[in-house]
Amino acid sequence: MIDLSAFPRVALGSWPTPLDDAPRLATALGSPPVLIKRDDVNGLGAGGNKLRKLEFLLGQAIEQGADTIITFGALQTNHGRQTAAACAKLGLRCELVLTAKVPMKGDAYERSGNIVLDHMFGANVHICADAEETAQAYERVNHDKAVTLPVGGSNGLGTLGYVAAAVELVGQLNDRGIDNACIVVPLGSGATAAGIALGTELLGWSGTVHAPSVSHSKADAEQELHTLAGDAAALLNVPAPKLAHVTITDDTIGPGYGVPTEDMWSVLKLFGETEGVVLDPVYTGKAAVAFRRLAPTLDVPVVFLHTGGLPGFYGYAPEAVAQF
Repeated sequence: MIDLSAFPRVALGSWPTPLDDAPRLATALGSPPVLIKRDDVNGLGAGGNKLRKLEFLLGQAIEQGADTIITFGALQTNHGRQTAAACAKLGLRCELVLTAKVPMKGDAYERSGNIVLDHMFGANVHICADAEETAQAYERVNHDKAVTLPVGGSNGLGTLGYVAAAVELVGQLNDRGIDNACIVVPLGSGATAAGIALGTELLGWSGTVHAPSVSHSKADAEQELHTLAGDAAALLNVPAPKLAHVTITDDTIGPGYGVPTEDMWSVLKLFGETEGVVLDPVYTGKAAVAFRRLAPTLDVPVVFLHTGGLPGFYGYAPEAVAQF
């Protein structure tokens, strides 16, 4: 039993999110049954995985008396967009300190997608060219009643959001009579994958977790995963997890974080034309390249955890138009 009741929490998402069968995708892959965990359709702020983390992060911030939330990310950060939406709902001031660290240019990337929603949700958006400008912007907006959230909402507390998700997902699988499966989850800032990894281990679940990194090397991603899972375990007052059921790869990143690849575009087309599901170019698209390769090799059902990111797709509109 995993008890999260001791942690302050605000209601932001619509839980449980659906666990959908994807039979046409499975047929196209020649794989065992495929299911898609739809964390992209959980309501607030156009949905996405960050809402589960923000329930715990903002719950603590409100308990601490915060009136302002500050966080960071790239221009098309999903975390920033969902933080802005959550702050709007909760009546908190939101300061987004964004850095132009992805080598993408043009109006679509710089002004559309997530960033236009940041403004629509009432966030104050500070666009910085480098680390020095980021530090200066942060100093300008930080004050006594401000709480700062890490990139992606990824710390031990944020990880608890996906420990809760692991309980939800394993319960849904059990309801279907599935006691062994492989969960494929994108690994970016790390807390989503770490929470799924920790939660499934604490539940004694017999399946496996595969986490394709979308940004960091395999070695760095493994270290991040273990650190976040360990920090969350400490909050729960349980031993640090072994995570022996978890594998990580880094070979679908391509030229870098947020940079499209041909394989990514082709797997977006595959999900779209078989199931009508839209992936994003940064997280789910890169992870789905690894999923497409892995699924046909398995002899158990495979679950793709869809972490959202649809608004970010429009930041890549010119590239998408050229592809499709």
